[in-house]
Amino acid sequence: MIRLVSEDLDIQKIALSGQCFRFNKTAAAEDMWETTAFGRTLELRALSDGAELFCGEEEYLSVWKDYFDMDYDYGAVRASIDPSDAYLTRAAELGRGIRILRQDPWETLISFIISQRKNIPAIKAGVEAVCRLCGEEIGEGRYAFPTPARLAAASLDELKCCSLGYRVPYVSAAARAVDEGSLDLEKLSALSDSELLEELMKLYGVGIKVASCAMLFGFHRIGAFPIDVWISRVLKSEYPDGFPFERYQGYAGVLQQYMFFNAIS
Repeated sequence: MIRLVSEDLDIQKIALSGQCFRFNKTAAAEDMWETTAFGRTLELRALSDGAELFCGEEEYLSVWKDYFDMDYDYGAVRASIDPSDAYLTRAAELGRGIRILRQDPWETLISFIISQRKNIPAIKAGVEAVCRLCGEEIGEGRYAFPTPARLAAASLDELKCCSLGYRVPYVSAAARAVDEGSLDLEKLSALSDSELLEELMKLYGVGIKVASCAMLFGFHRIGAFPIDVWISRVLKSEYPDGFPFERYQGYAGVLQQYMFFNAIS
C-alpha cells in the first residue's frame, strides 16, 4: 500500500471532475474507490490529506505516480491566480485536490467522442459498455479499454447496443483511423498545441470541444482550455470582457478544471 499525503490530491474531486469516466466508488466502504487504466484496476482510499493506493511501490512508480501527475506543483498554479479575481480564487480553493490525470490518449479520445451531449453518468455507462463489448477481461466484471483493432472490428450494430446513438460512426471512424495508421497518436504527441488541435479536428465527428478535451486529458497539454456549456456560462457571467488567458498561458487547463468543478458543485 502507498500512502500519498498532499493537499492537492482529492480522489473524490478528481472522480467528479469530468476528466475520467472509469472512477467509481466501491461497495467496500464510503471512502473506497477504484479506477481502471492501462489494463489495470487500482483500488484507492480517499483520505482527508491525500489517498492510499492499494498497490506495490514498483507499480506505483511505473504506472500510478505519472498517472496522477504527482510531480506537478498545483499549489504554484493556485498561487499564480490574480488576487483581485474573487471568482477564480474561490473556484480554485473549492477545486483544490484536482489533478490533471495523465491518461491514455487513445482511451481519452474515444471517451470524449462518446461524451458529446451526454451527462457524466451516461458517458460512464457508454464507455463501460464499449469496454464490455470489446475490451479484455482483466478481473471479475472488469474490462480493459479496447484496443484500436478490437474496437475497429466491432460492427455499427454492435456499437449501437452500447447506447452511443449518433456517435456510433464517429467512434468507428476514429478506431479505424488509429488501427490503420492514418492517425498516429504517438506522432501527434510531438506536435505543437495548435498543430495537435488541428489534426484531431480532422477526425469525423470531432469538433473543437472534443479535440480540446483530448488534448488536456489525453495528451496532457495543460494549456488547453475546453469550453463546454458549463464553462461557457462561467465565461459569460464572470468574464464578460474576456478571460485573461495570457496571464495563465501554459496551464489554463488546470484553472478550467477548477472552474468546471465549481460550476457543477
